[in-house]
Amino acid sequence: MSCGACCAAFRVDFHRDDLASPERAGVPEAMTVPLTATLVRMRGTDEAPPRCVALEGEIGGAVHCAIYEQRPGPCRDFAPYAPLGIGDDACDRARCRYGLPPLAL
Repeated sequence: MSCGACCAAFRVDFHRDDLASPERAGVPEAMTVPLTATLVRMRGTDEAPPRCVALEGEIGGAVHCAIYEQRPGPCRDFAPYAPLGIGDDACDRARCRYGLPPLAL
């Protein structure tokens, strides 16, 4: 990855089923904060400005997700064509926050 803007622009809330357990890989619970009995949020994404605790590197430069293979559902679903250089409205908004141009359509 060379952007990371989405990881530093939005809250990331998800169901506890995406958390790691002895039976399956998932998001380490230490990287989350509880919201309700069934929902958690990635640490850092509710800060001002937001920045996911799993994001490593400089936004717009060389970045990567420390838990990419175990990332939660909202991260898996966000801008599914971004790796192909194709953004969407939310992706473009996140990139704009950091002075980055929209991805090509």
